[in-house]
Amino acid sequence: MAKNKNNSIDSKLLVLIAIFSVMLIGCIVLTVIVSRKDSALQGADQAIRLSAQGGFECEYAEAQKLYTFAEGILKVTDNRVAYLTLSGNEVFSENVSYTNPQCYVNDDNAVVFDQDGYGFVVLSKEEVLYQMPTSNKIKSAYLSDSGLCAVITDSDEAYGEVTLFTLDGSIVSDWTSYNSGYPIACAFTPSSDLLAITTLNTTGAVVKPYIRLFSIISTDNGLTSEDYAVYTIDDSDIFSSVLYSGDRLYTFSSNKIYTIENDQVVPLEGEFGSINRVNTVGNMLFVVYADGVDQMNKLAVINNNGDRVYDSVVGSEVNAVCTTDNLYALSIDRRIYIFSKDGGIVSDISVDEDVLRIGFLGSNKLVVVSTGGVHTIDY
Repeated sequence: MAKNKNNSIDSKLLVLIAIFSVMLIGCIVLTVIVSRKDSALQGADQAIRLSAQGGFECEYAEAQKLYTFAEGILKVTDNRVAYLTLSGNEVFSENVSYTNPQCYVNDDNAVVFDQDGYGFVVLSKEEVLYQMPTSNKIKSAYLSDSGLCAVITDSDEAYGEVTLFTLDGSIVSDWTSYNSGYPIACAFTPSSDLLAITTLNTTGAVVKPYIRLFSIISTDNGLTSEDYAVYTIDDSDIFSSVLYSGDRLYTFSSNKIYTIENDQVVPLEGEFGSINRVNTVGNMLFVVYADGVDQMNKLAVINNNGDRVYDSVVGSEVNAVCTTDNLYALSIDRRIYIFSKDGGIVSDISVDEDVLRIGFLGSNKLVVVSTGGVHTIDY
């Protein structure tokens, strides 16, 4: 009997030791996770609980359809585009019938288009400017600072088309790419007097990229467009995006930045591994990139001379970017960094929800669309 009793005590002791060991391991793991999170938040100027800020709450599925626009929010669905106040009240709306709606915002104007579909709508913060059907499938759409809209579509008889529209929906020009290859991206100068289009020709032994420039001219009969210049390079890089910093043009491959100097396309010094996002603030170029696959993202700020005035690790997952003429905001992981145009950090904010989109609102305020709703925060 005594032996059985001792065996029972030993068994209970082993069970208690096993339970204690599991709890100890759990505590160690939890401590490591918490310490990592605390480490990630170190250095933030302020930590903000988004649900406690002004705005309105909504489900994640609805939040994905919301874009920061002007002084409010643009809600984009398959059958409706609506401009909302920051309290969620509707100002105006337009019925649409889109399968894959996409939104491009430029200050107080926006274009919503049906990617691989046949229609788009252009809006200001006061009203719907026009809604337009297309004969061919839409690939992308872009707006100039003055409200001109460039729409890239495919074509049955060529590689693709780029149609330029005025603010009232009149067609300025309709360029069809017969020899330059597939149109990929567009950009306007700040004064809207030039339109840049990148294309890719795949008919030869190697792919060949082009940059085509079109001048936009004001006449007594309205706007018109003319061929201005064509550029290419010997390499088979793909110019996946293009933008203007002032009157200086930049185009981007997956790991290089090119600009035009002395009437030639030349690369800036250094490679960027994998380029994620590119934006301009004033005459400065802001580039989010990673040195390689699964590497942390860095932010490089480059001046007009091609010099990097800032280059530092910022985080893992880029959520959103917004800009003004003087400021750049980057939402990455659960941090929002705000930079001045010269690369100085204005504010560093940690938030408690995943961020989908951000936008500047007046002075010292951001609109944040998170997985839990729309919020305004001060920085």
